[in-house]
Amino acid sequence: MPWYLYLAFKQLFPTGRRFPFFTAISVVSVMLGVALLIVVLGVMGGFGYQIREMITDTEGEIQIKARGLISDYRNVVKRVEAVPGVAGATPYAAGMLMVQYQNKPAFPQMRGLDMTSIARVVPLGRFVRVGSLDDLDDDAVILSGGLADALGARLGAIVDIYTPLMLAKKDGAIILPRTARVVGILEIGHQQLDSSTLYCTLRLAQDLYGLDRDVHGINVRLQRGAREDEVAKRLNAVLPPEVQAFSWRDSFADFLWVLQLEKNMMMFVLLFVVLVAAFLTMSLLLVLVLKKTREIGLLGALGASRRQIALCFCLQGVGVGVVGTGLGLALGFTVLHFRNEFVRAITHLTGGQELLARFYQFSELPSHTETRDLVLIVVAALVLSTLAGIVPAVLAARLKPAEALRSE
Repeated sequence: MPWYLYLAFKQLFPTGRRFPFFTAISVVSVMLGVALLIVVLGVMGGFGYQIREMITDTEGEIQIKARGLISDYRNVVKRVEAVPGVAGATPYAAGMLMVQYQNKPAFPQMRGLDMTSIARVVPLGRFVRVGSLDDLDDDAVILSGGLADALGARLGAIVDIYTPLMLAKKDGAIILPRTARVVGILEIGHQQLDSSTLYCTLRLAQDLYGLDRDVHGINVRLQRGAREDEVAKRLNAVLPPEVQAFSWRDSFADFLWVLQLEKNMMMFVLLFVVLVAAFLTMSLLLVLVLKKTREIGLLGALGASRRQIALCFCLQGVGVGVVGTGLGLALGFTVLHFRNEFVRAITHLTGGQELLARFYQFSELPSHTETRDLVLIVVAALVLSTLAGIVPAVLAARLKPAEALRSE
């Protein structure tokens, strides 16, 4: 081991003595900065990842829509499923309804499902908490958990469904509300979807909205490893001109752009925390150089080159960065692991559990750390810590041995 590396290590972590205050402050500052970046970017990445999973779980990776309605959807589905990379396709109908149970009204989003193909695209069955998706027929509905609670409806309840078509009379005829039996209660884990969504069969949705044999769109599930943008281009090549395929990124591009912008801004702001930690390390190293001026002069008198003296102090900045970054990663991932416990404790004290779900749309705080973000945090912490050691290293290397030995 080179002597300057050994000396740098001994100055940071001397044996037989208490842990030096300089090292502790430097390491803790870098550790807190890295941990803060890990926690914040992990949570921000978790929101994006959770939204992506929610979109693909409920609508597939690709959505096919038209300017109006999609006619002859069976032929369109056959074309779609013949495209390489497509695992399955299912049509749907959507709209607003009014649902009433025991004089309690609600206005949920309706989702009409094709029961013959839904399982190949959207795994809704695993989100059903009470009842079964297999029991859904033209005289039955499945309610989201929040909608069921708002209505007070339980499994087996009979609800009345009012459609917008009831506002328009055809030939003087009055359209009566449909009655349906609740055969399931579904919870996806997203507050907005779980609060006000009604699931029914595609035939019932077409009757309620007077669609005849048309649908509003088609959801597409891709094979594992297939790229959404590439498959969307293949689909647009075989679809009719008035029908177009969009990847989930294109369908929610504006929202995802805002989410990524927030994440980038948070990283930019929080990097200043690591920068402050680097300045603190540099200041403490400068103090160390001033305290050890005579020792530096002695090293020069013994034959140490300026480069070796500079490396001795520069490596101390690297050591602080490595140890602080390692401890920061451990602390950050520990906080992320117990994040929901911390959030529950805080919201329990402040009474904000319902507000958290209402405004952030998730019942639990999500977390997902991307490899790119992790590499950027580690590299930034190490580079800033190394740069913090350069200024003291240059100052130490410029000291002349004779003048340094005469220093008081």
